[in-house]
Amino acid sequence: MHTADTTPRRRQFLGGAALTLASASFASLLAAPVRAATAGGATGFAPLKTMVAGDLRVAYAEAGPADGPVAILLHGWPYDIHAFVDVAPRLAAAGYRVIVPSLRGYGGTRFLSDATPRNGQQGAVAQDIVALMDALGIRQAVLGAFDWGARTACILAAVWPERVAGLVSVSGYLIGNPQANAKPLPPAAEFAWWYQSYFATDRGRDGYAANPVAFNRFIWQQASPQWRFDEATYQRSAQSFDNPDHVAIVVHNYRWRIGLVAGESRFDALEQRLALAPNIAVPTITMEGDANGAPHPDPAVYAKKFSGRYQHRNLDGGIGHNLPQEAPAAFAQAVIDVTRL
Repeated sequence: MHTADTTPRRRQFLGGAALTLASASFASLLAAPVRAATAGGATGFAPLKTMVAGDLRVAYAEAGPADGPVAILLHGWPYDIHAFVDVAPRLAAAGYRVIVPSLRGYGGTRFLSDATPRNGQQGAVAQDIVALMDALGIRQAVLGAFDWGARTACILAAVWPERVAGLVSVSGYLIGNPQANAKPLPPAAEFAWWYQSYFATDRGRDGYAANPVAFNRFIWQQASPQWRFDEATYQRSAQSFDNPDHVAIVVHNYRWRIGLVAGESRFDALEQRLALAPNIAVPTITMEGDANGAPHPDPAVYAKKFSGRYQHRNLDGGIGHNLPQEAPAAFAQAVIDVTRL
């Protein structure tokens, strides 16, 4: 059963914030100071753990009782596990065992072999999380995610529904199809995806490699134009970009999305299945902030992709793309609520 949106406003594909940015010069945005942080209680996680899982030694934060129901929280680009630094304590207090892994190419997560391709395709990232669940002995979990993490969580919910007790996905259904993505978009939409076009060039790859910290600060400002994060908050996450595989994974991800590079053949069957845009039947709450400056679909576009118990929640108050960090209480509540729909 589909539940009505909690607010009547429907957002256009780019959102008003991204269109406003079209009239501003990139230079002025880069020069804009990062303003005072929004309130947040936690400053970090307990010492991280590591686990060998599939191709990786995964670094992850853990909180809450070891015997509680599991919640796995998945970040995106250019963010890290600290997107959930104020979410995890709330879930732990509610009795959840919370797992927050650094994705491949981020933080302390490392490839086990130099011979493994530094592959950012969606199927590879999703398989990483299945492998981590297996390694940790987790049969089933609630998944809460945004950006790359939401795409990954959607894939798990669609392909391995028996492993997913519930899904909380910011910006909804994000499973991709490189063949479809290769088609050109209207000019305003192409503008919003400027960094994807930039990464498609060797100049873009080299530019990102030369200064990922400044580049990603700009993305934070663009994607969450009303979020008043401070420099300490940003630098805490920026440390995760100092990973030997970060640039390769990010660039491959965006090139793969539009069909410029191949993935690995071992993921072909999975990608063929994902290209059919399978429905998601697990209980799901999708979320959207009212000031998301990153490209994102209108909730009306993807609502029918969720064929099980479903609810969409719009958040007011200047909430941007990094919704879990900007509105941690609302995000944590959605994770708690999703299995009760």
